[in-house]
Amino acid sequence: MTSSDTFLDTLPPWSESIALSSARQEGVEIDDRHMQILNVARCFYNKYGFSPSMRPLCKTVMTVLEMDKSPSLYLNQLFPGSPAKKVAQLAGLPAPKNCM
Repeated sequence: MTSSDTFLDTLPPWSESIALSSARQEGVEIDDRHMQILNVARCFYNKYGFSPSMRPLCKTVMTVLEMDKSPSLYLNQLFPGSPAKKVAQLAGLPAPKNCM
């Protein structure tokens, strides 16, 4: 197995307008708070080479956005259901490992 078998060499094109369009197709309204999270996830991917699952996403969001409250609750409010999976999808990233 080569590295190209396990990781994407390049991500598909992505922009905030693509995220807005994808969200609309899913019947989801997103705003600046959502975009902050999508950009945090993309930065995480650029740094580590994989999409963050829930725990690393929470830790990164808490650090980057300097939150003093639970990032888990915040993410669940913004992206109900499976936040890490929905964030990755809307951010144009591959699904996180261990996400159902």
